[in-house]
Amino acid sequence: MNQKIKDKLAILPDQSGCYLMKDRQGTIIYVGKAKVLKNRVRSYFTGSHDGKTLRLVNEIEDFEYIVTSSDIEALILELNLIKKHDPKYNVMLKDDKTYPFIKLTSERHPRLITTRKVKKDGGKYFGPYPNVIAANETKKLLDRIYPLRKCTTLPDRVCLYHHLGQCLAPCVYKVSESEYKTIVEDITRFLNGGYKDIKKELSEKMTAAAEELDFERAKEYRDKIAHIEVTMEKQKMMNTDFTDRDVFGYAFDKGWMCVQVFFVRQGKLIERDVSTFPVYGEPEEELLTFLGQFYSQVNHFKPKEILLPESIDAGLAEELLQVKVLRPKRGQKKDLLKLASKNATIALQEKFSLIERDEDRTIKAVESLGEQLGIYTPHRIEAFDNSNIQGTNPVSAMVVFIDGKPEKREYRKYKIKTVKGPDDYESMREVIRRRYSRVLREGLPLPDLIIIDGGKGHVEGVRDILENELGLDIPLAGLVKDEKHRTSQLMIGSPLEIVELDRRSQEFYLLQRIQDEVHRFAITFHRQIRGKNAFQSMLDDIPGVGEKRRKLLLKHFGSVKKMKEASVEDIMAAGIPSALADEIVRKLQE
Repeated sequence: MNQKIKDKLAILPDQSGCYLMKDRQGTIIYVGKAKVLKNRVRSYFTGSHDGKTLRLVNEIEDFEYIVTSSDIEALILELNLIKKHDPKYNVMLKDDKTYPFIKLTSERHPRLITTRKVKKDGGKYFGPYPNVIAANETKKLLDRIYPLRKCTTLPDRVCLYHHLGQCLAPCVYKVSESEYKTIVEDITRFLNGGYKDIKKELSEKMTAAAEELDFERAKEYRDKIAHIEVTMEKQKMMNTDFTDRDVFGYAFDKGWMCVQVFFVRQGKLIERDVSTFPVYGEPEEELLTFLGQFYSQVNHFKPKEILLPESIDAGLAEELLQVKVLRPKRGQKKDLLKLASKNATIALQEKFSLIERDEDRTIKAVESLGEQLGIYTPHRIEAFDNSNIQGTNPVSAMVVFIDGKPEKREYRKYKIKTVKGPDDYESMREVIRRRYSRVLREGLPLPDLIIIDGGKGHVEGVRDILENELGLDIPLAGLVKDEKHRTSQLMIGSPLEIVELDRRSQEFYLLQRIQDEVHRFAITFHRQIRGKNAFQSMLDDIPGVGEKRRKLLLKHFGSVKKMKEASVEDIMAAGIPSALADEIVRKLQE
């Protein structure tokens, strides 16, 4: 703990608020809330912690805090700060799932469709259905029972659906508004949980048709009843009432938390959502934060009711979400809560083995690598490699690994601009100069370690750019491959020294993955450039042939080989003027 942190801890207020933890580069890495700031923030720097919390604390070089007037204010502020700063140690729900709805359109001849977008268009929306199969099966069932139109545009004659009794054929026959109104009311009643009443009415109609010896009509009613039973029973788990509710159960162990959300729609448990994540505070408060983030996602609609365990502050949750919150103590709702919590416990236990294995390969390997290199833990590693064939189409590539995992959104490709011929050293110097000049200019995050795929000459050339031109002091290492193109040696320091790593250690495997990934990325980019230039170079010198005509010719002939064999007439057939076609043939034959 540095002196700055000690001084700030001594003057912390005993009020509610939010705190922002920062690393040595001033980046916000964690945002938390507290009922008493003084107690919560001090707890990070006293006592013993589990591995994950210890890693967080070891990175903290400074912190800020914001005092609020109430707990709910602190909770809302925390959610806003997390959304703004995206701290790496906070829970962030990043799924982009959107759940389907069943929609009754407001057209003159209404349709029944499934959609994932809710619009203010006068239509009636039912859902959401977290289980897309349940939504599609329910729609198919309603299509069989109620003969609304199926086509988007009305045709000029009746279709197969009319002959099957599943469409009123408004394209040919006149359908009254009252008839549509009856169907819409029945569908609305059905989707709001009244399918048992519909089933009863169909049974009565079936009996009446049978008594009138209209057995064909009776069979149609019987088939519809059977479809209702199969479809609705398949989704059924509980059916005490028809209230839409979400049930939250959670389990907490070893600094990790698992939250299971049960989606109950129309009295049926139709889907669940599972989230497992590390936590650094009290589980009850972390669950409140989770709730705020969960319903801030556009695809998570608030139900009429939410069930939470007894340990959670229901009043705070209700004020945050503006939804009725219950903490049941007995009955079926309590059983649902127990079931959700039981599933969370099982999922957490199963997840531990996978999490621990993943940590060994990533964050623990990064920590061990930092120790063996004698540097700060290299949470952010940027690696570079060149690619060319005898100096043609020279390119370079950079990959980024954060906490031992590739961050592909931050990969970068570079075309070498100033270097002529096969000069690997100068190519690397150019790319390093371009990359870190931009980092300094735009205030981008600096890496904790730079890795160059190359030997002593590459590393010394890069060090000259970083230290003497850009004034940067960033740990720099070179990865050397053996004659079989496998990761062999790691060089670091000034003067350069070889660091011996156990070839069976996770940190060595991590370096292998980094070197293989940057090599793959550079080679792929080089092949793309080479393939593009191979075609372009033949036509580039012909006046009148630009990018549009190059694409036109390649699309017409399929290959350069066929184009070389083509006559002037063949070239003209691709849409090229005669004078230009003659010039293209002459150039290609040369």
